[in-house]
Amino acid sequence: MFIGFTSCESDMDVEPNDPNAFLDDEFYAQPGAYQQAIAGVYANLALTGIRGPGSSNIQGLDAGTSQYGRGLMNLQTFSTDEAIWTYENDPGIREIQRNTWSAVNPILLGMFSRIMASVAFSNEFLRQSTDARLNERNIPEGERADIALYRAEAKFLRALAYYHLLDMFGKAPLYDESITVGSFEGEEMNRQELFEHVETELIDVLDDMAPPRGVDFGRADQGTAMMVLAKLYLNAEVYTGTPRYNDAMNYIEQILGAGYSLANDYQNNFRGDNSTNEATNEIIFGITANFEESRSFGPVVVMTNGGVGSVEGNNEDFGLFNPGWGGAIRITPQFAEKFDGPEFENDARNTILSEGRTREISDVGNPNQGLVLVKYTNIRSDGTNPEYDTFTDTAFPMFRLADVHLMYAEAHLRGGGGSLSQAVSLINDLRTRANGASINESQLTLDFILDERARELYWESHRRQDLIRFGKFSGGQYIWSFKGGSASGIPINSIRDLYPIPAQSLSTNRNLSQNPGY
Repeated sequence: MFIGFTSCESDMDVEPNDPNAFLDDEFYAQPGAYQQAIAGVYANLALTGIRGPGSSNIQGLDAGTSQYGRGLMNLQTFSTDEAIWTYENDPGIREIQRNTWSAVNPILLGMFSRIMASVAFSNEFLRQSTDARLNERNIPEGERADIALYRAEAKFLRALAYYHLLDMFGKAPLYDESITVGSFEGEEMNRQELFEHVETELIDVLDDMAPPRGVDFGRADQGTAMMVLAKLYLNAEVYTGTPRYNDAMNYIEQILGAGYSLANDYQNNFRGDNSTNEATNEIIFGITANFEESRSFGPVVVMTNGGVGSVEGNNEDFGLFNPGWGGAIRITPQFAEKFDGPEFENDARNTILSEGRTREISDVGNPNQGLVLVKYTNIRSDGTNPEYDTFTDTAFPMFRLADVHLMYAEAHLRGGGGSLSQAVSLINDLRTRANGASINESQLTLDFILDERARELYWESHRRQDLIRFGKFSGGQYIWSFKGGSASGIPINSIRDLYPIPAQSLSTNRNLSQNPGY
């Protein structure tokens, strides 16, 4: 099946017909049909269903556990030191943030299922847009160049989905457009095979995509594909046991020369108009949001409403005209320590509010314990604030140029080439923008980079991946509050470096096997 959504950006601003129509020749005979269809593939990243933010098009899953960006937030952020969710009676979250999850966790099922939906939607678009199909439907030649570009983007979105499966679950079933619709038994790819599959897909599609910054915000281009390749190679030693830092540096340098630039104001990357303000020069790929047309309980909605402090009642800091969610999110003391020191007092990235609060959290259910911060807001870069309730216009920045600066420094220190002076310069670009103190070459170490990544990229769904790459997620080298379940934190087994394949997914596909230790 194929399902359509509304997307809100420029030429992707379309209203889909009945979802069943996406399999109908009559639908594809309409002008702009393929534009609508690719918008539906993209919308799977932002929305969960076509009947409003509480609906889900995945049977058996609710909207709160099956939104793509929120799944990334749950698994990449709340499993780490970056955030604590107050309401542990919400299904699955206690086990995620205490690193005690099992294969029956509903958040894991939601993420795995939503990612596989992205694969399915991409495949269906590719089936419906072959040359044979276009000929059957007498699609004019003038439309075919755009359709070819949409096909490349669909292949990228499928590769992105498999990249996330590689990172979080380590294996996945192989489905492409040649497999019969309705098949639930794709052959399993192990982590090495999955790595090679994503690598091949991205390299093959790269030349068919628009040049960097050559399409509207929210669509993928060559820069986006190069970003995923750079990420793939930076983490290759974790994924396959073989370091690929030179390959990572190759794509990092290409991105740095591709015309992106840092926003002058760090916080513009997280404001309500970040899909149209200067942040569009920095955000390499973002999941779009639109209050009027595409509402969901995605990561930005959660981190704005959830970020409102129970003590502070500071909903106005987030641009919200509702009281927020009663202090749903706090940060761990260990994360707060990353901003200790006079050099971070005026750092734009340091949005921690500490007045009247203590750092320590002894009772997760007490929202008055622990520190809070402000990252995402619905306030626009010109200071205006639309009177919205709960939902926002703020896009989720999945990939930013700032990350590329940090990746260059790390790849260099890990032997990937480049120069030390350039690495330091790129780091100082970020610190200068944030009004922080510059560093010198002797200060650039891997430990510094890990902490700087936390300061620059927190709540952007990178932290779990970073901690694993630096050897500090499992084991006892780095302990944070509630790691492993206890308030003071304890070491966790290395099996936790991968999530289990959801039990329901195993029962659906007999070719899948469980990850070790689960």
